[in-house]
Amino acid sequence: MEFGVLGPVVAWKGETVDRAPVDLRGPRHRAVLARLIVARGRVVPAQVLVDDLWIDPPAGALSAVRTFVAALRRAIEPDRAPRAPAQLLVTSGPGYALKTTNIDAYHFERAVRTPGPPEGRLRDLLDGVGLWRGPAFAEFVDEPWALAERARLTELRLHAVEQIAETRLELGLAAEAVPDLDAHVTEHPWREDAWRLLALALYQSERQGDALAVLRRARETLAGHLGIDPGPALTHLETDILTQAPHLNPAESLVLGGGGVWAETAVAYDRAVGGTRARIESTVGLLRNLAVTGGGGLEAARRHRLAAIAAAEELGDHDLTARVIGAYDVPAIWTRSDDEAQAAAVVAAAERALPTQDHASIRARLLATIALESRGSRSPRAREAALEAEQLARGLDDPALLAFTLNAVFMQTCHRAGLAPERDKIGAELVTLSQRHNLFTYEVLGHLIRLQSACARADHTAADERAAAADALAARHELPLVAVFTRWYAALRDDTPESYRAAAALLDDAGMPGLSAGLLPLALAAHAVRHGDPIPAADYGPHAPWVHGSPDPPPGLLFEAHWALTAHSTQDPELLAKAQAALAPAAGEHAAGSGLLTLGPIANYL
Repeated sequence: MEFGVLGPVVAWKGETVDRAPVDLRGPRHRAVLARLIVARGRVVPAQVLVDDLWIDPPAGALSAVRTFVAALRRAIEPDRAPRAPAQLLVTSGPGYALKTTNIDAYHFERAVRTPGPPEGRLRDLLDGVGLWRGPAFAEFVDEPWALAERARLTELRLHAVEQIAETRLELGLAAEAVPDLDAHVTEHPWREDAWRLLALALYQSERQGDALAVLRRARETLAGHLGIDPGPALTHLETDILTQAPHLNPAESLVLGGGGVWAETAVAYDRAVGGTRARIESTVGLLRNLAVTGGGGLEAARRHRLAAIAAAEELGDHDLTARVIGAYDVPAIWTRSDDEAQAAAVVAAAERALPTQDHASIRARLLATIALESRGSRSPRAREAALEAEQLARGLDDPALLAFTLNAVFMQTCHRAGLAPERDKIGAELVTLSQRHNLFTYEVLGHLIRLQSACARADHTAADERAAAADALAARHELPLVAVFTRWYAALRDDTPESYRAAAALLDDAGMPGLSAGLLPLALAAHAVRHGDPIPAADYGPHAPWVHGSPDPPPGLLFEAHWALTAHSTQDPELLAKAQAALAPAAGEHAAGSGLLTLGPIANYL
C-alpha cells in the first residue's frame, strides 16, 4: 500500500484517488489525507483539521471531518473487519495520525539518505527521483500547512539530482552525468554546487575547454541574475582545472593520502552493518567530525544532521531519535545561529523526544541540545534547559557529557550585560576538565571563552595566552575554524580597518553565516566610533537596528556592543536611559566580550 504526494494528486495504492474503491475524489478527502501525511505520523487534532480545511468552518465541520476520516479508513484498509481497530489511520486523543511509512515522499527520502557503496547508492537515488510525478503537494500549493513540507521536499529533490551526479563522478561515469547536470543548471541557475559538478564532469570527460566555459557561464549567470560573485568552491575549481590538479581525477585521488584505506573501510563497514538504525547512529559520529572542519563540512553536517533526525523519527524509535539528537555534541562558541530554521527544527525534535526519556544522560543531552540550538533566544526555556542539563550531568560520571552541558550553559550566559566573569568560570572549568580527560575540542572551546572574557576585562596579556593555547591545539588536531576566532582577536588587538578586513577574508570559507553576516561592517563601525569618525553607510545585516540606535538587542556575545552603539547613535532620552540601565552591570568592562571587536570602555557610554 502506497500513498504518493510527489505528483499532482494524492495517490492511493499507487493509483490516483479517482480510481480508489471508495469515492475519495472530493478535495477535502484528499486534503485530510495530505494533511496527515505532512504531520509525518504525529497526531493532528480534529479541530486543526477543521481550521485547515475551511477558512470559515460551517456548522457540523467536526462531523464532516469524522466522515472524511471514515472514508479514508475504508479506502486504505478495505479488508479490516467491522469494529476492528484501525491500524493505519488511528484515532489518538483529540485527533488522528497516519501510521504508515508507505508513502512516496518517505520512500524518496530514504533513497536520498541511505548510505552505502556507490553502485547501490546510485540505484537508490535514481529510484527515489523516479517517484516524482510533478511538484510535491501540487494540489495544495496555496495551503499554509503544506508550504514548509513542499519547500523541504523540493530542496531535497534538487539535492538528490546533485547527489546522483556526484555518485556518477565517484564511479567514473562523468559523461553520463553531463546531460542531466546541464539541464539542472539551466532550470536552477542559482545552485552553485550544480555548476561545480557540471564543470567537474566535463573536465573528467576530457572536455577541459567546455568545463572552463561552464565556469564562465556560471560567473555571468550569478552576477547577472543575482548580483553575486561565485563562491570559493567555483573559484578554486577553475584554478584546479587550469593547473590540471591531480585530485580532480578520481582514479588518482583514491590512492592519495589514505583515500584507499577510507574507501575500503567504508565498504567493509557497510557490509558488516546492515541495520538502518546502526547506520543512522554511526552517521552522527561522522557528522560531528565533519562539523569541526568548517566551510562546506560544517554546512553539510548541519544539513545531514537534520536528515538523520528525520530518519530516526520515521522509524518510530524514540530511544534512537533521542540518541541521534543528543550525540551531536559539537562545541559551539558563537551565540547567533547559522541556520535559524534548522535550529528550530532540531529544538522541536528534541522537545518531542524529551517526554519519552527518563534516562538521566539522554535527558541531559536533549536539554543541552535545546539550549545550544536556542542561542540568541529571549525565551527563559533555553536557560532553564541548560541549567537542568548541567545539574543532571554533575550527578553522572561522564566528563564528555558535563563538557557538553557546560557549553549549553555558556551559550545561555549572555542574557544581560556584565556576565563575562561567569563565562570565564565556565571556560576555566572546561579547560581543566578537558585536559584531565583528553577532550581537546572542548579544551579549545574553554580557551576561546576565556579569551572573550579577558577581552571584556581589557586583559590582553591573558587573552594573548588563551589565543596561543587555542592555536596550538588547533594545529595539533587539525581544527581550522579556531583560526577564525584567533585571527579576529588579533585584528581587535591591532585595531585597524586593514586588520579587520584581513580577518574577514577567513570567513569566506568558514560556513558560519551567523557569525559572518554584517560582522566586518560592524567592526569598522566600532572602529569609527572609537576614533570619533562618522559611522559609515554599509550593509550591517542583523546588526543594523543597533548601529542606528534601536532598543533591546538579543542575548549574545555582542549584547554590550549593541547597547553601546545604541547609546552612541540615539538622542532619545528614554532610550538613553534604557541603554544606561542595560550597560550599568558591566560598567567596569569593555564592550569587547565577543573577542572580535571592541567599542572601548563601557563607562564611556554611561
